Parts: sequence; structure tokens; C-alpha cells
Amino acid sequence: MTGFAGLHRRGEPLLLPNAWDHASAAALAARGFAAIGTTSLGVAAAAGLPDGAAATREDTLRLALTLGSGPFLLTVDAEGGFSDDPDEVGELASELWAVGAAGINLEDGNGPAGRLAAKIAAVKSAAPGLFVNARTDTYWLADGEGTEARLDAYQQAGADGVFVPGLTDPRRITALVRHLDVPLNVLWSPAGPTVSHLAGLGVSRVSLGSLLYRRALGAALDAMADIADGRTPPGTTPSYDAVQALARRPDR
Repeated sequence: MTGFAGLHRRGEPLLLPNAWDHASAAALAARGFAAIGTTSLGVAAAAGLPDGAAATREDTLRLALTLGSGPFLLTVDAEGGFSDDPDEVGELASELWAVGAAGINLEDGNGPAGRLAAKIAAVKSAAPGLFVNARTDTYWLADGEGTEARLDAYQQAGADGVFVPGLTDPRRITALVRHLDVPLNVLWSPAGPTVSHLAGLGVSRVSLGSLLYRRALGAALDAMADIADGRTPPGTTPSYDAVQALARRPDR
């Protein structure tokens, strides 16, 4: 198996960094990451809009248009598809596929499983080649009850992989891997297993979500505090020319 789907079946997890603009994606790709995701929080915050409120459909499409022709495989965090109408979510999937995206992440928000299942089926009908990563928020927003039943519904609807953020217990991860017929994606957590440990548990994809965006904001605040106190900020600071180079899009 080749392409984006193949990266989930190599015997080691796909470590997926999440970008929020062209420069962050280009910088990560330059470090050798073959696939880059987007972060819905980063996209929303950069636009002054709330995350998870279906407010960033056009901003997300605009970023996908910018990144889809890049030298990496792109998967797009599309919240719940920005609509509860499966046909509208299918239309979004077609637009993402047309601009070069290889995957889409759709979340259930711990709402009715049938609603996300219908969206997944619509996406696979509209853009069969798009890798659908179906996210359940049973651990993110609740205690994990009903996770397997939801994931079964998403697999049956055509999901190519499933995502369970908030799941960090090794025993539960192992049980899910054994239960599933599709790759399992988890969110890296500083309190959870390391990437190598997750590999040993059979996890196929490890996402970073909004972590890099939040760390970038934190680094900016720390740098200002250091400068105000008369210190030189530590850490990596790309040069002006280096950032200018990242801004050169292949389609221009």
C-alpha cells in the first residue's frame, strides 16, 4: 500500500505534526515529515474565530489551497465537517480533494454516532480517495463509555482510520487496536506513553493536534518576558531570509 494510507501501515506510527499556516507546514516538511496535518484551533485562532463552532470552513479551504500543492501529503482537520448535512460535508471533501488534500479529519463531538457515520459515507461517496480519519470524543469530553460501538459504526460507514484523543491508558489502547480493523490514531500527551511505547502497543498514527501552535505562542510570550527582563531569549530563531524562503509557494 502506498501513499497516505500506506504511511499508517509501515509497522511504526505515522508521527503527524499539525501546521497552522504555509510557513509552519513548509518548515515541518523541510525537517523530513512526509505528511502534515492542519490544526483547527490554530486556523480558527489565527482568523479570530472560535474552534469547534463550524466557523472556519472558508479559512480551512483557503489554507488547504495554499498547502495542497506542497511537497508533502496533507490531511485537513475539518472539525465536524462544518455542517450537519452529509451532502454539504461531501461537497467539502470534494473541494479538499480537488486542491490536493490526501486526508480529512472529522469529529463527532460526542454527539450521535449516526450523524458522523452519515458524513463519513457521504465523504467516501464524493471523494473515494480521501483518507477519512474519524474522531470520537468519548475520552476527550467524557469517560470513554461507548467508544467501541462508535468506532464500529464509523468503520462500517467507510472510515479509513479512527482517532481517539484523550486515550492514554496502554491497556485500553491495546484492546482497541485488537478490536479495530482500521488504523488507530491517538493524540500525543506529555502524561501518556512515548511514541516508541505507542508503537509497541500497535498505534498507527500519533497526532500532535494544536500542541505546536500553542507552543509557538508560548515561545513568543517567553521571548518577550526575557527581553523585557534584559535577557537574550533561548531557543531556535529562524532568520528573516529563512522565513522568506519558506514563504515561496511551489505554485507561484
